[in-house]
Amino acid sequence: MSIETMRQVLTGVSGVPVTAYDGSGEVEPRVTAQVYQRVAAAGIHNIVAAGNTGEFYALTPGEIRRVHEAAIEGVDGKAPVTAAIGRSLREAIQMAKDAASIGASAVMSHQPVDPFAAPGSQIDYFRDLAEASPLPLVAYVRAEGFSVDDMVRLAGHGNVVGIKFATTDLMLLSRAIASSDPKGALFVCGLAESWAPTFAAAGARGFTSGLVNVAPKLSLAVHAALEKGDFAAARAIVNKLEPFERMRTKFRNGTNVTVVKEAVTYSGLDVGPVRVPGVPRLDEKDREELFALLRRWREADELSFS
Repeated sequence: MSIETMRQVLTGVSGVPVTAYDGSGEVEPRVTAQVYQRVAAAGIHNIVAAGNTGEFYALTPGEIRRVHEAAIEGVDGKAPVTAAIGRSLREAIQMAKDAASIGASAVMSHQPVDPFAAPGSQIDYFRDLAEASPLPLVAYVRAEGFSVDDMVRLAGHGNVVGIKFATTDLMLLSRAIASSDPKGALFVCGLAESWAPTFAAAGARGFTSGLVNVAPKLSLAVHAALEKGDFAAARAIVNKLEPFERMRTKFRNGTNVTVVKEAVTYSGLDVGPVRVPGVPRLDEKDREELFALLRRWREADELSFS
């Protein structure tokens, strides 16, 4: 997919499906493909395979490849598939080449998790990866400490199509957008629906979402409101999502994926628990609170399942 087309795709919702495991804890490609099929059928604009909601860091490189393959199969051409890659630079380059060989449209690089990574060198990591990747690259920026010049240097690489900005440093975001070439990389809200209105006000376009696994109608409604500049409508929907998203922040975000996977399983598609170090399953109290919320959403016809 061309840089120009992919850039337009990123102005929409980038959904991140969960990874299904079987009873032995192994990746279950058939059910995983079903998860992707359901998200694609809902009309999500860009589908990210093996992102954080897909438990990227709990997967081996071989498992990541299987998730990418399941995503391509499940989406079946209904939307672009952006394959998540990462780890060492050499591994990430190989993952990008593998993703291209199986038909992915773009790649998204997770931020390096090296405890001694310097901000400027992390930009070098992304740029070197973009240079070697046969597919357009989305750079996932989560850490603090970057400068405006860092962001401008990243956004200016010809093969960096987007920056998934996932910190709350709104001053950096707004200054980086103002300082970067408007024809360069698109700055995307990487903190999902809850932050999307605020990021949009700062100049970002599009947002990422784990909610699409459960209630893509609500995700798309937030996006439609922001595209029209109706911030009041967007905030009203975000307020409805607040209990779900707040549950995901428990234990320092340890239940982020857990809540989503339990909701998907509640829908009738058993995707198994979360691998440690995430919280594998919710306790009884939190599960009942989640199910009560899902029942209310179902009664209002806001879930992706009946």
